[in-house]
Amino acid sequence: MSMDSLLILVFVLAYAAITLEHQLQVNKSAPALVGAAVLWVLHAMHLGDAALLGQQLNESLVTTAQIVFFLMGAMTIVEVVDAHHGFEVITSRIRTPKLSSLMWLVGIVTFFMSAVLDNLTTAIVMVSLMKKLLRERQDRLFFAGIIVIAANAGGAWSPIGDVTTTMLWIGGQVTALGIVQTLLLPSIVAALVPLAFTAWLLKGQAVQAPARVTGHANQGSSGLMLGLGLGILLLVPVFKTLTGLPPFMGMLLGFGLMWLVSDLMHKTKAPEDKAHLTLAHSLSRIDMASLTFFMGILLAVAVLEHAHILGNLATWLDTVVGRQDLIVLLIGLASAVVDNVPLVAATMGMYNLADHPPDSFLWEFIAYCAGTGGSVLIIGSAAGVAAMGLEKISFFWYLRRISGLALLGYFAGAFVYILQFNFTH
Repeated sequence: MSMDSLLILVFVLAYAAITLEHQLQVNKSAPALVGAAVLWVLHAMHLGDAALLGQQLNESLVTTAQIVFFLMGAMTIVEVVDAHHGFEVITSRIRTPKLSSLMWLVGIVTFFMSAVLDNLTTAIVMVSLMKKLLRERQDRLFFAGIIVIAANAGGAWSPIGDVTTTMLWIGGQVTALGIVQTLLLPSIVAALVPLAFTAWLLKGQAVQAPARVTGHANQGSSGLMLGLGLGILLLVPVFKTLTGLPPFMGMLLGFGLMWLVSDLMHKTKAPEDKAHLTLAHSLSRIDMASLTFFMGILLAVAVLEHAHILGNLATWLDTVVGRQDLIVLLIGLASAVVDNVPLVAATMGMYNLADHPPDSFLWEFIAYCAGTGGSVLIIGSAAGVAAMGLEKISFFWYLRRISGLALLGYFAGAFVYILQFNFTH
């Protein structure tokens, strides 16, 4: 067996163990971390070049750490806002008695919030918010599924909304104005089709709200922490644009500022009264299992990238399939299984700007497909992984109930983009 085949086999076995988490009664983080370690050991044995191996590992570690630090900061900020009952400032103003109306509201807010923040942070905020609005777990699971779809669709058309669109924007493959103009309509369709269908399924059902918990924090501190938390999340893309530093640095800065404000706000309280309001307590409440899973899966995929398996796959598709639109559609669907970042990176390496200038069909369609294709499986996007951790969503539950809707929206949006492109060119 060749080394490439062995690497693919190990990845497939680890991936299978992740998808069968509930059947095996083994947390998905375990096979992700074991798979990543085994893949790097095999890659190191095959490479035989310590300097090159160190360089590749450092690159992968930097990329992974940036995402993990960003996720850790965002999840902790959400927990702090929650501890201060900040979300009640929003939920107390929502007076929607019908589930279908709430679904429309949540879907639309998620879509546009994702374009301004990013799909990961938006999913964390909105799924956390649903816990304050919905008592029934089955209702929350459906809402979480739609939040994932809407967040990914909302991020695809914005240069700061999705990591793959950001990559293409920074690389010069697309322009900020161009991507907004051409992908807004297809992205709306990709979110609207599943949203409309799910809202129709929930028609006539009433919202069953959980009992409101009050105390611990007054309205002033709730509003302040909510405003501060959302303000920090909103300013992360601005920080990145102004400084050129990666988003996780902005998140860590905001995280530190929130810690400072929180400590100063409660400095006169007794230790036992403020313990549950501190950043240290919120750090202990975030889902570390999801963070370690994310770390493992990203490091595992990095080996496939460094071993040129993903690049060879892209080249093979170019030779066998030939048609650009079909190739990009397949890359989008593949991003539901394999992380879309290395897939887009491989595609950027395959095609050059001389043959495919900025804002050409290839780059725009890749931005759409890689951004929205991840919604087809729960582990296909950062937003999905975050929702999976927050609501403990089963891989197979999502596959049965949400994947078909996401796929329908994905192809509907792709059809609209191709139609729009042919009409304007």
